[in-house]
Amino acid sequence: MPRLFVALGLSVALLPLVFVNAAEPEVVDPSRFEVTPLVTGLKQPMELAVADDGTIFLIEIGGKIKSIHPKTREVSDVGDVKITTDQENGLIGLALDPKFSENSWIYLQYSPPNFTGQHISRFTLVDGKLDMASEKVLLKYEEQRKECCHHAGSMHFGPRGELFIATGDNTHPHGDSQGYAPIDERADKAPWDAQKSAANTNSYNGKVLRIKPTLEGTYEIPEGNLFPRDGSKGRPEIYVMGCRNPWRMNVDSETGFVYWGDVGPDAGGDGPRGPRGYDEINQARRAGNFGWPYFVGNNYAYHDVDFATGAIGEKFDASAPVNESPNNTGEKLLPPAQPAFLYYPGGPSAEFPELGSGGRTACAGPVYHYSDASASSVKFPAVFDRSLFIYEWSRHWIKVVHLDAEHNVKKIEPFMPTQQFVRPIDMEFGPDGAMYLIEYGDTWGVNQNARLVRIDYVRGNRAPIAVASAENNIGKHPLAVSLSSKGSFDKDTGDELKYEWRVTRAAEAKPSEGGPVAAPEVKVVSREANSTITIDEPGVYNAELIVTDAHGATSSGSVPVLVGNERPVVRFVRPQLGDFFDPDQPIQYQLYVKDGEDGSNDDVEVDENGVKLIDADSPGRVSINAVFSKEPIPVSGGSGGDEGPAGMRLMKRSDCFNCHAVDQKRVGPMLLEIATKYRGKEGALNASIERVLKGSTGAWGKIPMIPHAQHTPDEVKQMVSWIYSLEPAGLVRVFSGFVGDIPVSKEEGGKPGHYKLEASYIDRGAGAVPPLSSTATVYLRPRLVEAELADEVKGPSILGSGSAGGGKFVGAINHGHYLRFSGIALDPIKHLTLKIASAGSGGSIEVRLDSPDGELLVTIPVEVNGAWEKFYEKSVDLPETKGRHDVYFVFVHPNKAGGLMNVDSINFQR
Repeated sequence: MPRLFVALGLSVALLPLVFVNAAEPEVVDPSRFEVTPLVTGLKQPMELAVADDGTIFLIEIGGKIKSIHPKTREVSDVGDVKITTDQENGLIGLALDPKFSENSWIYLQYSPPNFTGQHISRFTLVDGKLDMASEKVLLKYEEQRKECCHHAGSMHFGPRGELFIATGDNTHPHGDSQGYAPIDERADKAPWDAQKSAANTNSYNGKVLRIKPTLEGTYEIPEGNLFPRDGSKGRPEIYVMGCRNPWRMNVDSETGFVYWGDVGPDAGGDGPRGPRGYDEINQARRAGNFGWPYFVGNNYAYHDVDFATGAIGEKFDASAPVNESPNNTGEKLLPPAQPAFLYYPGGPSAEFPELGSGGRTACAGPVYHYSDASASSVKFPAVFDRSLFIYEWSRHWIKVVHLDAEHNVKKIEPFMPTQQFVRPIDMEFGPDGAMYLIEYGDTWGVNQNARLVRIDYVRGNRAPIAVASAENNIGKHPLAVSLSSKGSFDKDTGDELKYEWRVTRAAEAKPSEGGPVAAPEVKVVSREANSTITIDEPGVYNAELIVTDAHGATSSGSVPVLVGNERPVVRFVRPQLGDFFDPDQPIQYQLYVKDGEDGSNDDVEVDENGVKLIDADSPGRVSINAVFSKEPIPVSGGSGGDEGPAGMRLMKRSDCFNCHAVDQKRVGPMLLEIATKYRGKEGALNASIERVLKGSTGAWGKIPMIPHAQHTPDEVKQMVSWIYSLEPAGLVRVFSGFVGDIPVSKEEGGKPGHYKLEASYIDRGAGAVPPLSSTATVYLRPRLVEAELADEVKGPSILGSGSAGGGKFVGAINHGHYLRFSGIALDPIKHLTLKIASAGSGGSIEVRLDSPDGELLVTIPVEVNGAWEKFYEKSVDLPETKGRHDVYFVFVHPNKAGGLMNVDSINFQR
């Protein structure tokens, strides 16, 4: 379970402000919340802060501090703090001084490499950079580092200038505590005893601290902390004790109330030792003890346990908890325990069903305060005034907790429930009333989809979305082209849209005449949403769709039209999709090529149909890329879907993939080629952004790229940045000619993975129309196929094991689950050998053709060997079978529904 995190949120659009009559509250339209990515490619981002001028600061756990300019969104490196990342340590907390605009002071919570704990330090920014010599260490506190983890880490200023600091109890969560309270008092078990930290009045760990920084770089103890200023009863800096892992904390900017998410213990159910695990969202209106490790949730009490004997004692008393651990260095009698504000287990919550079920990583965000005086057009609506935003790192959601006048829970509702947040880790409202959010990404580690976003509430009219597509847009003249606006829409319900199709013919330079090239000819060809047009003259054209709403707002999309040159056809005669390759045996390939202008390489077609024989130079225009990959065979090679980095998603929603593919040449160059040419070159990024926005001709040949003014510079920057990030997936070997052999090493033949063969043919062009290319791709398997690399895994889970080939296997198999392998040529396959294991019910595996209940080829009985990950081989002969088929391996047990077997691999043998 993650211990440290931070999240941000973003979104744009400066539109006219809709002023709200106090008597008529603004009606909230959920569709007007828009997410704008600001920064992508972050490395384990943790926390953020927004300055009064809108500048955003954020930290990464590895020690880097970055700033983002509020208007240009330029990202600058502010500094790099030397830290240790052992045991999930690092740069974990960030806060800006309340007078940051005047003094440029920034506060960091970080793990120095030469200190077993954390520093709370103040630094000064000089010309936007962290002045390391300016460091003032306000506070340092030690942690146990024998076992991992729970460092928490979060800092926020209160409305009276107090600095609040969240610290984790850093107690090992497992061992003999069995997921319940870790209160192991045995000798040498202190790392497993939270009584040394969270329940210790003399420890800074498992707390929320409160101090008042001074101008000199020290601090004072404010009135109202939990213990006296003289330290007689405990550390005077402690405001809240009894926390386990308060890793996301916030302070209400008006009331000063402290909110934090406390990540709870792991027990999945109530037991003799006490309650199951709960995560908590807490509210501290004043200093107090919040109970850990003696209580969790609504003051549910644990029992005192003798870890030496296993004896279970009495429940702890919430009104007067006592810490009698030998590891305690503070007071024995503790302040009364306070119940959690919100709390929930891994399963459904009876008290707070709105929070759902699943993993648990509770986070407390800011309390939003609506301002009538603010002229911002993107601020959140007044209905969210005095609302606490909470979020879940593990469950990927954000919720709104509406508070009543007494700051109690009035209502909990989802925020942007259709938006797929990817592990939100920190959020803050900026001076513009928009939310800034960090999404950490898929896993607890470095993620490609870690990003900073802004979420705006966009008022006023919004521009429509134009989506242009075409059928039969490349070919001989005259060419009938079908134009479609399918997918175009307007975000504002009821707006009537107008459509206009414009065809632009690219101007051709005539070097013999000299002088500038004439402007391209633009012709309006239709004002219908969908239209079929005929172009008689050869040339290079762009068909542009302009969509206009009732208020005059427009957007555009485009599709290329190439008239006078037919796209060639290329396909593999052999091998075919789904075929196998063998170690030390070359892959023999043969290609079929036909082009309307160039001819065909098929002798039979030439002799019988009178097709022109392709020219003698044509084999030189063929290339075969061969690459071995350890990944599963892709399900499809299309450009659809909404997954992946922000820049790629923007390109999918635009017209980019009409002309470009990642690793194939279409109308324009392949994106990998662009990345290779420009990556790392000074000024190249800005130049590429300018070409996309304003259009260009000649950068990559005759075919022009029209302007893409419908996109903002930031959107284009994200697109181009994603293109520049592309790298070849593996070592690509290149072969040429219509026939040939591709050597295969014994090492490749014995690895899990696949071979990808991609053939391309480039024709000779036709007059003004430049050469066109077509590609064909086949994927080949090794005969020994790892089960998890099946084309479809229906039902089972893919699990990890050091004893499995490739480190993974297919497990958690129930009756009726199956694996599917597509397009297997069964003629040469005579035997199957499976590596299987079962410590459960066993059963059998039915091998069927073309569907889970298709023709039965053979049944393979599976014996129970008593070990889930000790795989044994089971071989079976196949009956003679002709042709290509989808082969299904169906798991069956007549009497048992689950826990049947595990499968490591399947060997398709000759």
